This record gives sequence, structure tokens and C-alpha cells, in this order.
Amino acid sequence: MIGLEPVARPDAPLARRNPVAKLAAALVFSVALVATLDPVAPAIAIAVELAALPLFGVRLRVLARRAWPLLASAGGILVTLVLFAAERSGRVLVDAGPVVVTSGVLLTALGLVLRMFAVALPGVIVVATTDPTDLADALVQNAKAPARFAYGALAAFRLVPLLGQEWRMISMARRARGVDAGRNPLARLRLFASTAFTLLVGAIRRGTRLAVAMDARGFDATTPRTVARRQHFGKADALLVAGAAVLAGGALTASVLLGTFRPLIG
Repeated sequence: MIGLEPVARPDAPLARRNPVAKLAAALVFSVALVATLDPVAPAIAIAVELAALPLFGVRLRVLARRAWPLLASAGGILVTLVLFAAERSGRVLVDAGPVVVTSGVLLTALGLVLRMFAVALPGVIVVATTDPTDLADALVQNAKAPARFAYGALAAFRLVPLLGQEWRMISMARRARGVDAGRNPLARLRLFASTAFTLLVGAIRRGTRLAVAMDARGFDATTPRTVARRQHFGKADALLVAGAAVLAGGALTASVLLGTFRPLIG
């Protein structure tokens, strides 16, 4: 379970909050930022998220190690907009034949990248501070989610690390049979697609067997289930959700006000 187990200090004040409260706060904080393309609101949200890391008991280095795929996505967004943006308003910064970079394109790319980070980081923090079993229990007890859905999702979450192991096994098995792309980029792409399809087929088969096994053990029963691990949703948890809503609203308000006074400042 490397990369999926919680890595926060268990005694941190916000890490001890109810998993449903942390998930709801992350959703409220993230969804509010989707309404704007202005880079101000996401920038404020990212500053708030980084400032709250000590309260969650997560170190910045650990967060960066878990959020590295976001950096690759940010680079992809930047390259895509620079090459294929339809509107190139603003001052021309780079004019290299077919590649024209303007200040408007960079501002749009900056807004999208910041919004992606602001929306994704709360989810990364929730995963880093929450035990999957506690989350499934809290979804059933506090969010009234169906037990079949919650524990089925928990089982699928527990199997995620196997995908990386199977990918390595498939690659090693093909290499042992002499199937290697070498330095040919097209052959590498074709081999990657073939390996991904093989992994997908194996995952579907394993998921089918797991679903049958769980149904056979009574996970699809409609009778009320007993609770082994009680998850309490208290006032502090409600304050966490309310605080996330207030902070998201404050970031949006600051963005609107700055946009209103920007012509006057300019």
C-alpha cells in the first residue's frame, strides 16, 4: 500500500477530523474554484492550502512527492495552449515561426494551471491524512452511503497498488520473450498501448471475481449491518466544512474585487 496509506501525524488537529468532514471540505473548497478562470482566486486557495498543511500534519516534501503528476499535467497544459490556442491576445513575447507566445496565452495558461493545483491539492491532502477503512466506515455511518458501494470502493482502492506490480510483471514477461521496442518511438507507443490493454483486461477479471466473492460473503445483503468502528461527526467537523466554504468564498470575492479595481489601478 505504498503511496496510499495516510502519512500525516495522527495527532494533528485537522488530521483527526471525521473523514466525511475532510472529504466534504475538500469538495466545497474545490468546486467553488471551478467557477473562475482568473488566476487570483486559485493562487489565494493554494496559499491557504499550503498554510494549512501543518494543521493536517503533512510535510511539504511528502505533499510534493505525492502531487508530482500535477507538475506533468501543468507542463502539458502550458505546451498545449502555447501551440494550439485559438486566441492570441496581448503583447507578443515569442515569435518563432508557427510558435507565437503572447501575454494573453500565458495568462490563460497560468490561470488553468493554478486552478488545477487548487482543485487537486485538497484531494491529495485528504488521501494523505485519511485511512481508507475509516473513510468507508464514515461514508456508511455519516453520509448514509450504501454499504455495498462504500466497501466495494474500499476493496478497489486496496487493489490499486497491484496495478503497478502487474505492469512491471507484464513488461518483464514480454522482455523475457524478446518483445522490446528498442529506441523506436512508434514501437514504444504501440507496446505501451498493448501493455495498458492487457492490464485493463486483468483488472476487469480481478474486479469481477472480487465482486462475486464479496456478494457471496453477504456484502450485498439488505439487512442492517452492525458497526465495529464508530465514526463520530461533531461540531469541530462541521466547523471544518463551514471554514472551507468561507475560505473559498473569500478567495472568489478577492478575485472579483481585484478584477473590478484592476482597470482603475492600471
